[in-house]
Parts: sequence; C-alpha cells; structure tokens
Amino acid sequence: MRIAVLIPCYNEEHTIGAVIDDFRRELPEAVIYVYDNNSSDRTYDIAIEHGAVVKKEPKQGKGNVIRAMFRDINADCYVMVDGDHTYPADTVHQLIGPIIRREASMVIGDRLSNGTYGSENKRRFHNLGNSLVKRTINFLYKSDLEDIMTGYRAFDKVFVKSMPVMSPGFEIETEMTIHALDKRLPIKEVPIRYRDRPDGSESKLSTLSDGLKVLGKIFTLFKEYRPMMFFSAWSVLLLLCGLATGLPVVGEFFATGYITKIPSAILAVGLVILSMLSFASGLILDTVASTHKKQYELELNRMFDLSGGFKGDQ
Repeated sequence: MRIAVLIPCYNEEHTIGAVIDDFRRELPEAVIYVYDNNSSDRTYDIAIEHGAVVKKEPKQGKGNVIRAMFRDINADCYVMVDGDHTYPADTVHQLIGPIIRREASMVIGDRLSNGTYGSENKRRFHNLGNSLVKRTINFLYKSDLEDIMTGYRAFDKVFVKSMPVMSPGFEIETEMTIHALDKRLPIKEVPIRYRDRPDGSESKLSTLSDGLKVLGKIFTLFKEYRPMMFFSAWSVLLLLCGLATGLPVVGEFFATGYITKIPSAILAVGLVILSMLSFASGLILDTVASTHKKQYELELNRMFDLSGGFKGDQ
C-alpha cells in the first residue's frame, strides 16, 4: 500500500525538519510531501534538506494547499499533519490502521477527549471555539465526534479523490468532517497526545476571524447539505412572527368587525408569505440535494470500477 504524508506549511522553519524526520522514522516506506504556501522564512529549503518532496502553492490559505495536494498526489493511504510539530508521529500507525483494514474512509486524530489539548494549548478561547463547533455539528448531523478541527487525519483514496475542496483557509477541517458525515463515509477517531508549539514557532490561526469563518462555513454547508431542515427552521420562525403580529389584528376584527391596525395586518401577511416561500424553497432544494447525493454515489461506484477498489492506479 502506497502511503503519502501531506504537510501543508507556512513559515514553519523552526519545526518542519523535525516533523519530516519523525514521520520518516515511523513510516520509512511513505513519501513525504511538503507544500510551501508562500513562506517568507527557510521552510522550503529546510524541507528539501530533510529529503521531502517539496512544492510551492501560490494561492494563500490552508484549504488551497490541501486542494492542490489532493489533486496532485496519488496514494492508497494519505496522512495529513500540520508542520508545527504539535502532533505525535508515533501515533500515525493507529491512524492508518483503519484505512489499511478498510474500516474507515477518514480517521481523526482526537486531541480533546484525553484533555491534552486543553492543558497544552495556551491560546485564549480556542477550547471554547472547538467546543462550540463540535456541539453545533454533532447537533445538526446527529453525530458524536469529539474533535472536529484537528489537523491530524488519515484518509483513503475514496475520500481524497471524491471530496470537492471549497474552503480556502482554516475552515478545511470542518468541511472535511461535514462532507464525511453528509456522504455517510465511515469515520473513526483515535485519541492522540497534543503538545503546544515550541518556542519560536507562532500560530497563524486568528481566534476571532478564523472562528467566524468556520461558523460561516458550517452555516453554508448546512444550507447546502440539509436544505429541508435549514429552510424549515426559517419557515417556522417567520410563521411564528407572522402569527404574533397578525393575531391581535384577527382578534380586533372578530371583536369589532373592523381592522384599524393596517400596517400590522400587511406585515403579518408578508411574514406568512415569506414563511411559505421558505418552506417551498426547502422542498425544491431538498430534491436537488437528494439528486446530487444519488449522483455522488453513482460516481463513487464508477471510480471503484475504474480503479479496482482504489488498490492502485490503472
């Protein structure tokens, strides 16, 4: 089985050499790829010195790097890891095990359930943000995943070659998780030890701006993947607002035979009409989403037939 280690990098000169060496020690048969995302330090040169296959990705953003990696690299098992030396290489065997045994399409390196992320991470509000994203996705998709935003994952070729990467930045992990949940691809989680960045290494993640981008991505993907639930929620909200506005008008009419609250009546009718339009939109888009899922399943079957179950390229 061909194994590829994917390391997206941006200004990681302090840690990239150690990451490459650690994974080569654990997976000597694997090919290690480093994609440099416009680093201004010696990340590119150090990665070459340590024997990795190094390429440059000019489009800024982690999602853009992952998109290029997924398109360029052919393997049977993929390991994605950050270049900041926060994830333990000796756990990689536990991550790729379910992929090799064909038990999962994506294996998640779970930093949260054993508490190591909470104790090691020193950046404010990151734990709160992880918890908020986890609870939101688990509620929307009736799942019980522990770590949604980890950068340490393993994939099979089914996942890598069938996922449309749309996120340009740090929302990519959230998109991967929602894609797997929506397409019913088997997911497994493996608890891992997390360690904070070493001295001299700085995080590129902005707690506020990137956190808002992640929440926006959840909102967008929820609308696209579960339109019936999404638009039904808005329909119910608009209907309740319409009833709250219109009931006093109806009460006045039955009591006096007249309507004096003309603006309230117009607003109530408008809200109810918007509620009906929202529900109708949900029905139409749910049909479109259902058709897309059927096409996706057929495309997966076709990919399996052409590649012999993804055991190798033709």
